[in-house]
Amino acid sequence: MFEEIINVPPADVADIFGVNNAHIELLQRAFPHLAILARGNELKVKGSKEQIEDFSLIFNAMLSIFDKYGYISDNDLLHLLEKGDSYVLLHADNAQNDVILSGRDGKIIRARTPNQKRMVESLAKNDMIFAIGPAGTGKTYTAVALAVKALRNKEVKRIILTRPAVEAGENLGFLPGDLRDKLDPYLQPLYDALRDMLPPQKLLSFMEDKTIEIAPLAFMRGRTLDNACVILDEAQNATATQLKMFLTRMGNNAKFLITGDLTQIDLPKHQHSGLLQATKLLQNIEGIDIIFLNTEDIIRHKIVTQIVEAYKKENILEKNV
Repeated sequence: MFEEIINVPPADVADIFGVNNAHIELLQRAFPHLAILARGNELKVKGSKEQIEDFSLIFNAMLSIFDKYGYISDNDLLHLLEKGDSYVLLHADNAQNDVILSGRDGKIIRARTPNQKRMVESLAKNDMIFAIGPAGTGKTYTAVALAVKALRNKEVKRIILTRPAVEAGENLGFLPGDLRDKLDPYLQPLYDALRDMLPPQKLLSFMEDKTIEIAPLAFMRGRTLDNACVILDEAQNATATQLKMFLTRMGNNAKFLITGDLTQIDLPKHQHSGLLQATKLLQNIEGIDIIFLNTEDIIRHKIVTQIVEAYKKENILEKNV
């Protein structure tokens, strides 16, 4: 019987061991023949020499991913346990190239998955990209980070964020307040992403002088969007007519990012999503790239991946397409 004691920085214990030692529990299930005990910032591992060596490889890989991103998710750990060295190499390769920008309070915002990284690389080469995939894949967050980066680098003069004002089972008309008050909760994910990337006063200033504009899709009609990075989020809820209208707003020196999830269409039954049609019509146009994210890109709670897979197995796929 061999024993190894591993110490982690006290400030990082909760992130590395997981909430209520959730990461340690995952490791224990993966290494059932080891005795793994977490106490304070100390991790004690008992078992055979070979098993402890295998455990140490995985745990050190965890620490490498944590050092790179500042946190490690349950999903990261599950992928690491499943894929081993290949997952470690994926995260170790070109680490600096994964950085999109430094956000609020010094938070480093990176492309964390292969397809998020492809979004970063593609926008450097193309003027319009579609990012389509299930919930939790970081489509919107990565798109907003790329827009903020372009603004900071003075590649564009403004950011425009828009969504179709389609109600996801709720009725906006019954919400209190004026149009802005009704729409703000619906656009909250865009505000949340921006707050991660910009100091509060800077964000407020940008919103006031329209350097950053957040508006419903209908407000785009008749406009020409020059010198801007423009994001259409939840594009699966745009009809074919609306999507064509939006895409043809593109002006000079503009970057367009269109994100959506074809499994979460909230349009009325008699209306069809224009997103799938657009990807088929535009796939061969130079300057447009279409990226399909998948469950491998999900970075939310591990259960999200399982939920997406469960619906996929039941063939609960695109509707109203």
